[in-house]
Amino acid sequence: MPRKNRRSRTFRRVKVRVPGGTVKMHYRKRKPSSASCGVCGAELHGVPRERPYIMKSLPKTEKRPERPFGGVLCSSCARDEFKSRARA
Repeated sequence: MPRKNRRSRTFRRVKVRVPGGTVKMHYRKRKPSSASCGVCGAELHGVPRERPYIMKSLPKTEKRPERPFGGVLCSSCARDEFKSRARA
């Protein structure tokens, strides 16, 4: 029987083959939700779904796209923003 705090689905269950050859159940924290656009709420592509301790070791260019509004707005909303700024 697992520990009481491991009985809920807070931790995800991962089957891991240990060096002894047996398969054991490991409990790992779940990944965070995907990054979303600040205007329309669509899922942002090019932004990894990782926990903060992994994100801090990634290079800057892997954390978000290297373009204006990268990691904040989706491509269509960024395109609309460029148009509105050019027209103003």
